[in-house]
Amino acid sequence: MTKKNPPVIICGNANPAFAQAVARHLEISVGDATVGRFSEGEVRVKINENVRGRDVFVVQPTCPPVNDNLMELLILLDALRRASARRITAVLPYYGYARQDRKDQPRVPITAKLVANLITGAGANRVLTMDLHAGQIQGFFDIPLDHLFAVNTFVDYFNERHKMEDWVIVSPDVGGIKMARAYAKRFRSALAMIDKRRINHVETEVMDIMGDVRDRNALIVDDLVSTAGSLVQAVRALKEAGAREVRAAITHPVLAGPAAQRLNQSDLKELVVTDSIPIPEERRMDRVKVLSVAPLFAEAIRRIHEEESIAVLFHEQWEERV
Repeated sequence: MTKKNPPVIICGNANPAFAQAVARHLEISVGDATVGRFSEGEVRVKINENVRGRDVFVVQPTCPPVNDNLMELLILLDALRRASARRITAVLPYYGYARQDRKDQPRVPITAKLVANLITGAGANRVLTMDLHAGQIQGFFDIPLDHLFAVNTFVDYFNERHKMEDWVIVSPDVGGIKMARAYAKRFRSALAMIDKRRINHVETEVMDIMGDVRDRNALIVDDLVSTAGSLVQAVRALKEAGAREVRAAITHPVLAGPAAQRLNQSDLKELVVTDSIPIPEERRMDRVKVLSVAPLFAEAIRRIHEEESIAVLFHEQWEERV
């Protein structure tokens, strides 16, 4: 890291602990910014240090409360642009509104594209994110986007704690098969997929399991867990098909609504997630293990700041995911 002109890390209220962890790995402090509310509830932002000509990274996942955190991000970007920052990178460990990435019904929006336009219009010069719900969202931005993957973090964890023999990597749906294939290759494990039918925007029904899971330990991999309905159904189906222990490696722990209750009542042995989204105290569970991706983001920020390639951070995963 260049000591003479280091990058500036600015954050809102979405995940300040993550921003501080990234800054520690970069051996710098989080920049001084006020992000609060006016009396009527509008977002109030003030950058309290000089950022003219600086390389600024705004660390702000658009996680729940999504609208509040998104508005904080947009207003931070606008404030930094008007403060004459040289380059502004929106660092989004989790990209909200990503599930509305196409028109799958009449008269519905493509909100993932709308949010991309808002971020660009607010003043971002580039975006750094991780494990997008749909890869095509990269093309929704008219500015450079660097897409990181959490697979190495999960692989290191499971290789250290489990003998990955007689394991099968499970994709919870057809859309996640490329991600599951990348994990299966890294673990040298078998691959299975759950065929499910979506009843509505909340409920799904498991139809079949494609692949042999009997007498094997199963690891479900996915990009996010929201209400955990699909995850719990997948666990039940795998156990009924003869799987031994079932674990899950899921990047973004949204854990909304009844997720905690559902997980506690399920046969899921362990849920391993990242710190891309903070987990409120009331939703923390013994079976949930949180891994930090702050070192990954810190290295990506360092490389972007010093104009180095970040392809080395995701080259192996990229080959499997595209």
